[in-house]
Amino acid sequence: MRSIWNGAISFGLVSIPIKLVNATESHSISFRQIHTEDNGRIRYRKVCELEEREVSQAEIGKAYEDADGTIIPITDDDLSHLPIPTARTIEIVAFVPGDRIDPLQMGAAYYLAAGGAPAAKPYTLLREALKRSNKVAIAKYALRGRERLGMLRVIGDAIAMHGLLWPDEVRAPEGVAPDAHVTIRDKELDLADALMDTLGEVDLEDLHDEYREALEEVIAAKASGEAPPEAPEPAAGGKVLDLMAALENSVRAARESRGETARSGGPAEVRPMPRRAAPKAAGGKKSTSTAKKTTTAKKAEPARKSTSKTASKTAQGAKKTAAAKSTATKSTAKKTAAKKTPSRKRTA
Repeated sequence: MRSIWNGAISFGLVSIPIKLVNATESHSISFRQIHTEDNGRIRYRKVCELEEREVSQAEIGKAYEDADGTIIPITDDDLSHLPIPTARTIEIVAFVPGDRIDPLQMGAAYYLAAGGAPAAKPYTLLREALKRSNKVAIAKYALRGRERLGMLRVIGDAIAMHGLLWPDEVRAPEGVAPDAHVTIRDKELDLADALMDTLGEVDLEDLHDEYREALEEVIAAKASGEAPPEAPEPAAGGKVLDLMAALENSVRAARESRGETARSGGPAEVRPMPRRAAPKAAGGKKSTSTAKKTTTAKKAEPARKSTSKTASKTAQGAKKTAAAKSTATKSTAKKTAAKKTPSRKRTA
């Protein structure tokens, strides 16, 4: 790996010569701009506006433009003599627990390679000190024309550095959270927990860039003169009106994708309170008969007498009447049962 910066780590009176190496790489596919009529390349040329001619990279330098338009040339030699200690040094200023660093601050990652044999021992000393303390080092360094903040930590047998944003570069999350007051029920949290447990953990090594793979397929198809693969139909969307139902369906789908049964134990069995429905009946006849009993009983109620004996006789008469009418209302009972069946499925 090619180093992009040479300098030293400094903490106290210890100085460790190091080389800065990129710890990450991009696998994204880049495109060229072309003229759509003839596929000719579109290029950007660097032209001096005074001489109106194209200039090479060797002729290009840096300059600062003042508010009144004055151009102030700045050379690499000027930058190498900046009056700060971090011009060629990663200066460690503190050691803190790793959880003190807000992930929002973390940026580009680098490996710090020991700069030669003399750096091996102090490099190893710093690495082992970081390991034993379970802390990270906070450092300041200069790179690409500005002073930056960094965090040093141990990865395997190497020291890595993450570029950090300065604290005042991280915006406060004002106006981001919903303004409306929302109440979350315990049952909703239980289902959310069940969904998290069902999805479980993932080995990050198994994750890959599916967009890049699909793009490679399109490029390969067009290069061979074939039609590019068609995109799958997107899933039908819609508003989620019932959060509990959505959570239950998500848990069920996650378990089915793992080959588990929909009712395989765990907190996922927490369900919303069903709406009050009619008593379950076999074939619908019992349900209709029950309704008839209630109707007949209500009609018979005004005729009841105060004595318990008379009330008992009236109730028996009502039951006989309902039984006699049960056969005559068979078709009505079937229609009623058919209408109620979807309701029972929704509240199951």
